[in-house]
Amino acid sequence: KEQADVKAKVLVSNGSAKVQPVKVDIKIWEDDKLVQQQDIKVTVDANDWATTGMDLTIRTPHLWNGRKDPFMYKAEISLLSEGQIIDRIVQPLGLRYYHVDAEKGFFLNGEHLKLKGVCRHQDRAERGNALYKMHHDEDAAIMVEMGANAVRLAHYPQATYFYDLMDKYGIVTWAEIPQIGPGGYQDQGYINQPSFRENGKEQLKELIRQHYNHPSICFWGLFNELKTIGDNPTEYIEELNDLAHQEDPTRLTTSASFLSYDDDINKVTDVIAWNQYFGWYGGSPSDMGKWLDANHKAHPEYKIAISEYGAGASIYHQQDSVKRGIASGWWHPENYQTYYHIGNWKALAERPFVWGSFIWNLFDFGAAHRVEGDRPGINDKGLVTFDRKVKKDAFYFYKANWNTEEPFVYITNRRHRDRSLAVTDIMIFSNQPEVELFVNGKSLGRQKPDEYATFDWKGVALQDGENTIEARSTQKKNPVNDKVVWTVK
Repeated sequence: KEQADVKAKVLVSNGSAKVQPVKVDIKIWEDDKLVQQQDIKVTVDANDWATTGMDLTIRTPHLWNGRKDPFMYKAEISLLSEGQIIDRIVQPLGLRYYHVDAEKGFFLNGEHLKLKGVCRHQDRAERGNALYKMHHDEDAAIMVEMGANAVRLAHYPQATYFYDLMDKYGIVTWAEIPQIGPGGYQDQGYINQPSFRENGKEQLKELIRQHYNHPSICFWGLFNELKTIGDNPTEYIEELNDLAHQEDPTRLTTSASFLSYDDDINKVTDVIAWNQYFGWYGGSPSDMGKWLDANHKAHPEYKIAISEYGAGASIYHQQDSVKRGIASGWWHPENYQTYYHIGNWKALAERPFVWGSFIWNLFDFGAAHRVEGDRPGINDKGLVTFDRKVKKDAFYFYKANWNTEEPFVYITNRRHRDRSLAVTDIMIFSNQPEVELFVNGKSLGRQKPDEYATFDWKGVALQDGENTIEARSTQKKNPVNDKVVWTVK
């Protein structure tokens, strides 16, 4: 907080046939104010390149402080020959410090910050991976609307522009290489041969060197769901871990495991996370807390996060009661996804030693091998549909808990429009202090939320035919409301 020491490293390339004396000039801008300037002369041989650099000090720096204040300086680097600028680039410079504590979680600039995150795949229908800027803008805006302050960009380097957006919005980022295990499939995800190992090292070096200057990136991810049978990758992960620290001593390494917490592969990276789907692939949502407590008790030295958790949901699959669909089957009811996330988030929110959690996934995404949900070829665990048009009920549960800036009221099970039961529970998510419920114009009273921004009216009687359900916040200034129509047949 008192002083930032910045090391500028500049590579200068000379593609000409003669020796070139040049000057490298570095300016650091705080908005329109020049806070530092230095220059250095360097001579570069013909058809060669040289590395130069300088150290800069910024007193009482304006820190990059996540969603609260994602401030960035601007580093302007100019190359001059005979007094004329012949090249110039501008890079972001965000100054921050952070650490992870095994008992208390993640700290940014000395303050505790619970990382409330999502995972994001970079894909769209008919575009695949080749997205336009407007697609990245839309995804980032949805992330911010929900109130997320962290993201895992899985399972590969994503567009530079998206890292820029994470810097701008103040979203703590986990960036990773595409070393992806089987996740229940036949292949192992790792092959112990020189070409495979060198390819992975090259990808890690490129990831770090290309994105080193993004202040949002706090974690380099080394693998996802690798098995340790067959070609055991543990030794290779140790090599990657050393390489990451060699390339970047300032950031933490992490991985997404799905193995027993006693497995040695979980002990390699600085911090570790697990993909756990309690309540979807077996078990129940309450098992998340039990597993976390058992893990933490067995290995109090582990710095634990949950890198994936989620459940499939189709906006077309509606039901009166909360019953789990079959993960590998066609029936993925939306209200079960909501139930799943309420249970899992409670377990995660109540355990300070969990440094972060990342919902799988923010958006439905393409998965050619999947034959489940409401159509083949789609993983429907997203909180938002593949086309980004519909935000599922679970999205608004998180928005109510994570976004206190944008007042809203949301009636759940809204897409269950045609009903057979005349008596139902009505659940509402809102970040407001009090909500009043109306059914067919008649007030059913006011409620305050539980500790997870949820309002419940039990055993509400509906009439045959159309029913208008309306929820209103009760404050007089800038009230918000929501309305749906359900039909009982």
